Order: sequence, then C-alpha cells, then structure tokens
Amino acid sequence: MTSIRNGFIILCLIALSYAASLNNYEEAKIHLEEYIQNKKKDINPRYRPLYHVAPPVGWMNDPNGFTYHNGEFHIFYQYYPYDSVWGPMHWGHSSSSDLVNWKELPTALLPEEEQCFSGSAVSEGDQMILMYTGRRSTNVEPLFNESQYLAFSDDGVNFQKYEGNPVLTETPNNSPDFRDPKVWKYGNDYYVIIGSKTLDNRGRVLLYKSNDLKSWEFLTILGESEGDMGYMWECPDFFELDGKFVLLMSPQGLEPQGDRYKNIYQNGYIIGSFNYDTNEFVPEVPFQETDYGHDFYAATTTEANGKRYLVAWLSMWEVPHPEDTDGWAGQITLPRELSIVNNRILMKPVEAIDNLRDSVEVDGDVGPNEVYVFGKAVELLVDSDLEQKVDLLLEGRDGGGKVWLRWDPEVRKVVLDRGSDDIRQVEWSPIGSHTWRIFLDASSLELFCGEGEVVFSSRVFPLGGWKVTNHSPQSLRIKAFNLKRSVPE
Repeated sequence: MTSIRNGFIILCLIALSYAASLNNYEEAKIHLEEYIQNKKKDINPRYRPLYHVAPPVGWMNDPNGFTYHNGEFHIFYQYYPYDSVWGPMHWGHSSSSDLVNWKELPTALLPEEEQCFSGSAVSEGDQMILMYTGRRSTNVEPLFNESQYLAFSDDGVNFQKYEGNPVLTETPNNSPDFRDPKVWKYGNDYYVIIGSKTLDNRGRVLLYKSNDLKSWEFLTILGESEGDMGYMWECPDFFELDGKFVLLMSPQGLEPQGDRYKNIYQNGYIIGSFNYDTNEFVPEVPFQETDYGHDFYAATTTEANGKRYLVAWLSMWEVPHPEDTDGWAGQITLPRELSIVNNRILMKPVEAIDNLRDSVEVDGDVGPNEVYVFGKAVELLVDSDLEQKVDLLLEGRDGGGKVWLRWDPEVRKVVLDRGSDDIRQVEWSPIGSHTWRIFLDASSLELFCGEGEVVFSSRVFPLGGWKVTNHSPQSLRIKAFNLKRSVPE
C-alpha cells in the first residue's frame, strides 16, 4: 500500500511540475507579446519593407512551416525578438489569404530546454502540426544535440509542444547535424526529409516514414554529395512538379565556379524521378541554382489549389545587415509560383501581387540619361532591344545604396552589380517574354526575367525612396506602378 501511495505522490508531483512548466511557458508568451508591442515604438522605419514579410522586431532567418491551412497561407520563421542579431531561436508567424496581404500573429514557439530550429507544418482537418528541430546544448563534444520535435494547434495560432518530444532523436550514422525536417503526407503515411551530413563531411538528405508523426522508420538516404556538393545540406524540400520530383536544398561549402556559387551559402535543386514503392530518387538533371541574387537562402515550398509556391530568406549569413542598427533584421522573398520548363524551374511572382498596384507613375519610352524618382515601393516593367546594351542605375533618392542592372548582348548575360565588384550575373536565353519585371521595396530588389527563367533577389539599402536612371544607349519602354502596403508597419 505504501508503494502505491508513494507512486501516486510521485505522479502528482510530476503533474504539478508539468502544470507549473506549462503556466510558465504561457506566461512567457504573454510577456513576449507585450515586449514586441512596446519595442515596435523604437524601430527605425527607413528600411522597413512595405510588402515583404519581416519580423516586427529583432532578428529573422529561415522561413519555416510554409503551409496552406483552412483557406489561409501560413509562414513561420526563425526568430529572435530580443536583439537584431541571431540568438535563441523562436518561431515567428504571419498569415495571408492571398500570399500578398499579410497579418502578424503571436510568436508560435518559444525555446525552453531546446532552441526551436527550422522545420515545417502539415494541415490535418482543423489541426495544424509543426515539426521542428530542437537543438540542445550538451557538456560533451560536439556540444549540441539536434532532434525532431512536434507542436500541435487547433486554431492555427496557439501551439502546444508534444509531451513526448523528441520524436526522432538520431541519424543512422550518429551525425550530430540532423535538422530542418520537411514533412508531408502521401496516402495514409507521413514522410519527412531531414538535412544531415556524412562522417567525412558530405551533405546528405535522409528520408523517414510514419503513420502517426510520432514513431518514425528510417527509409533511405534520398540524396548525398559525392564530394563536390558541400559539407552540409540544410533546409531540404521534396515535391512533385509537372510530372517530375524536385529535391530542393541549401548546400553549405560549395566552392565558387566562375559566375556560380558566389554567395556564402547556396540554394538549389536537383530534378529527377521518385518511386514511393522503392523510396528511390533518381537524379535526371544536375544541381542548379534557384536564384542568382546575393540574398537568397533556405527556400521552402507549399502546394495549394494545384499550384506550387516558394519563399526564401531574403538575406544571407556572414554578411552585413545594415538594418540591424534599426532594431530588426531579415525579410522573406515575394512568394513565387513554380513550374518546370526545359528541365529548369521557372519562378514568377504570384498573380495576386498585381492587386498591390496603386497608380501608374511612368508609362512610355524613357530615353538615354532620363531620370525618374519613386517612393519606396514600386514595380517596373522594362522592355528593351536585347541586341543592344541595357544599363539601369537604381539608387536612393537621398543617397544610400545603389545597384546597376545590365544586359550585355555579346555574352547574353544579365548582371546585377552592387558596386565594389559585388556582382552576380548569369546567361539568359528568353523562352518567351523579353520583359524585366523589377520589384523594389524599401531595402530589396527582385528581378524576374522573361517567363522567370532567371531571377535575382538582393538586398539594397537606398534612402528616401528610389531614383532610376537609364544609362543605356537605347530608349527603354518602362511602365512603373506605385505599390500599396501589404504588411503591418
């Protein structure tokens, strides 16, 4: 009888401890939201985007949990609200009905014994489930542990961590690098891919299967570097598109090769075929970069209404972030709709972005050396004779950052030049339209060439709005739209 009583007491203590922990966690969430609302008053708005998702305060990196749930798109992101540099990771949260107009939601996940690293989400009826990497510090080498956690929500806003966390604790080769789960459902089963590496530092992606999200079976190594594709594959994604399968990932450690791989870390994809019976992914088209700009990482996708959409972190590791002195850092790209043409992914801005057009600022031929000034948010449609050079200077009305967009018909390359030899360029062979579609926000530029064969995403930091000068030897046909705000101030 005594042992039963003691057991009952122990259970009660465990329950009380859990309840206290739960109450502390809920209190921490309340205090955090109060802090965010108060801290917003101190943010300098000079570089704050008008139509890109950004953290209300503090630091943002990888987008997480991009999903479509009960008629709403959700984007979560790696978030440290207490400073504008990387810190203990939370999950920030925004939602939208159209991928254009976004509302800010309460912070979805707060760190406890684990930092809440990157992950993904699945929608099951009225429930949304997050799967993320919990990173914990240890007292032995390699001084960290990465395993996979779950959190559940019945309203898409408030999330409770699963009591049985972690649900997936180690890799087949015991590599400590085991992060960024991307989960999806096929038939009656869930699948997840997770980024990792071999013991001799070659990036790889691991594939697992489950019928309940809690107990997982290792299936296979979905993809792996042969030694020339970096030492770690982060933020993997795997999806079917236009009859092919795409393995999307962010390799770390690629060496520059001419115009390619000039960022600190890269993002790209491999096109191939996949069989759910054998779990074998067969590459058919080698690795290609997703975006050719300076600031594009950790791309992730979701599917809704028969279309595949992509977003990425519109920033980069180990580079200056000029906005951090203003109390925030980082933003997310415009969402893009994907398709495959000629063994390459094309990216176009989502159709609903047209709804941001407020007024036409320019519509006609712009001659050599002509100058136009705009506000902070503008869309430019530029048509030119591609047998002649194109040279556009985009800079701040009041100084600050500047960027040149060029086309050289001799080498058939599009060039994005931020000065001081900070150049990104790539060959472009239009398959249809020859139009450049340029989206300028308060501190970013996104250039879509033609049908989306070539896309550049780069941060630029102009002051006081944009000034555009045509330095080309030809007149350019330009139509410019002022764009409305679609994210919170």
